[in-house]
Amino acid sequence: MTLEPLDLPTSTDAWPAWVEERAEGELARARDLVDALRTAAPSDPVEVLRRWDRASGHLGNAAAAGSLFGNVHPSEAVRDLADRAEQEASRLATQWSLDRELYDVFAAIDDAAVAHDPLAARLLAKVRADFRRSGVDKAEATRERIAAIRDRITELDQEFSRVTRDDVRTVRVTPDRLDGMPADWLAAHPVDDEGLVTVTTDYPDSLPVRMFAHDRDVRREITVAFLQRGWPTTEPLLVELFTLRHELATTVGYPDWPSYDADVKMIGEGAAIPAFIERIAAAAAGPMERDLGPLLERYRQDFPDATEVPVHDFPYYEELVRSEQLAVDSQRVRTYFDFTKVRQGLLDVTGRLFELRYEEVDVPVWHEEVTAYDVFRAGAGGGGGKGPEGEPIGRIYLDLHPRDGKYKHAAQFTLTDGVAGEQAPEGVLVCNFARGLMEHDHVVTLFHEFGHLLHHVLAGQGDWFRFAGVATEWDFVEAPSQMLEEWAWHADVLRTFASDEAGEPIPADLVAAMRAADDYGKGIHTRTQMFYASMSYFFHADRAAADRGEEVPDLTGRMVELQQRYGALPYLPGTHMFASFGHLAGYSSAYYTYMWSLVIAKDLFSAFDESDLFRADVAHRYRDKILVPGGSADAADLVADFLGRPSSFDAYAAWLAR
Repeated sequence: MTLEPLDLPTSTDAWPAWVEERAEGELARARDLVDALRTAAPSDPVEVLRRWDRASGHLGNAAAAGSLFGNVHPSEAVRDLADRAEQEASRLATQWSLDRELYDVFAAIDDAAVAHDPLAARLLAKVRADFRRSGVDKAEATRERIAAIRDRITELDQEFSRVTRDDVRTVRVTPDRLDGMPADWLAAHPVDDEGLVTVTTDYPDSLPVRMFAHDRDVRREITVAFLQRGWPTTEPLLVELFTLRHELATTVGYPDWPSYDADVKMIGEGAAIPAFIERIAAAAAGPMERDLGPLLERYRQDFPDATEVPVHDFPYYEELVRSEQLAVDSQRVRTYFDFTKVRQGLLDVTGRLFELRYEEVDVPVWHEEVTAYDVFRAGAGGGGGKGPEGEPIGRIYLDLHPRDGKYKHAAQFTLTDGVAGEQAPEGVLVCNFARGLMEHDHVVTLFHEFGHLLHHVLAGQGDWFRFAGVATEWDFVEAPSQMLEEWAWHADVLRTFASDEAGEPIPADLVAAMRAADDYGKGIHTRTQMFYASMSYFFHADRAAADRGEEVPDLTGRMVELQQRYGALPYLPGTHMFASFGHLAGYSSAYYTYMWSLVIAKDLFSAFDESDLFRADVAHRYRDKILVPGGSADAADLVADFLGRPSSFDAYAAWLAR
């Protein structure tokens, strides 16, 4: 049976009512199912679990629409409505999680009664754990406090995201100060009536300026503006957020928030996070020094007395090292990555790899630059879906360019989770890329984020909402998308879509040089990532200091200390990077997951033959054993099933050291 995707509004004026009706309708369906469970639960325990799962699916639909359109819709009024819808979904989820009468329904189920259905048994175990972690066993006054904390956390999360999304800063300079910038960038930034060019902190503006502008003061101005986004507004929001998370964790029996958060992840324990950070930082120490040597040497040609490379000069001098010593000119590289060709190339590559077909569809969207595609199984290999070849298995939306009021980073958002016979999976890729020529780093990012989108669609063909889509442990979520990045680095793959204005494909020797140049900076990048991971962890773990009567470090001071300990580059005085570090909301104390997942991703990729990245047997086995199952099994078991052994650190260590 073909499941129809959502019908989105056909006119701008219809959006507010649609968002409200979507949220209210889905929440009403969720409430009805749960109310019936309290009053007249079915005698079949599997059916009890199925109705709970369907209620959770409806709740998820409301939350997903709220989260997506609160971050991408061009209308501020619609974004506000969507934010309120997400808040209401969160409040209802909190009410359920603290409802003892509801918990008793699941506590009363005999484990033996669901043992014949492994996924039902898995769901029962997870539902019980969810209730215990929520504090359902606490006294009524405590549960009321927990509910208030969770509601406020949702509000703070949304406000932090709103501020960082809307705080776009600008630098205005005379055109002569932009010497070195690519011609297409200059053409897209005309001189205004006052004889000035405006540069914003959005990525397509700021990153090229930091890489190519010869004027050091311009590079410093845009770097400072970029690192000051959200400041000072978000600091009190973050302090309250971290404090409330700590209170919530300790109230339900954990020593701190990282321990609470890690309990349902692969890493298992909060204390294992700093240990992992130290392990990666130690492994990256040698590669970092190896990278910093030629960087500082080149910097001293211009500043003989320098002892370090400031952060505002790093992208520019890193580019000089790559162009002068490694023969990679990023401005030349850009000429091979026209956005339209890259987008089509991405679809062609992933379609070939996983036996999928994408058909662009003319349907209503929220902005004229958004494109929509139905996804089909394309061959006898199965394509990762139930249902026959030729039937769509989901719909994807690509929202890939910046605009006012839009989410500023890159992410995959859910519109609907897919469950067989219930609803088709629909996902949205939200990025901020240039409309013309792209940096290769952005091409890699596009492949990465599309990996999440594929995971969402391919794992949206099962029977349970709880296990649909990207529903694995959170520290595994990035592994499939990080592995897909490898296809954006392979010459044979890139030459299928990367061509210059004359149609000449990118030379293989240039791609080889690009890979060598990418290897050059990975020590610095890895230590920078550990600096970010340490902020994520210690900003939360530090809240326990107050319980011991100790002073909690202020965020700026703690950030500077952690940058000195883990980062490869020095702190830029007067800046507050954490104030716009969006992962402090969604990822909380778990930013380490990017590197944890990368360790797994390198191991997964070791199963592929680099001389034939499209080899069908490996690609299809990876699709069916890693992507299709979603959250129906533990991530460690999925990896072991694909590799034929448990995951190992070896492939990552070898990659980092080379």
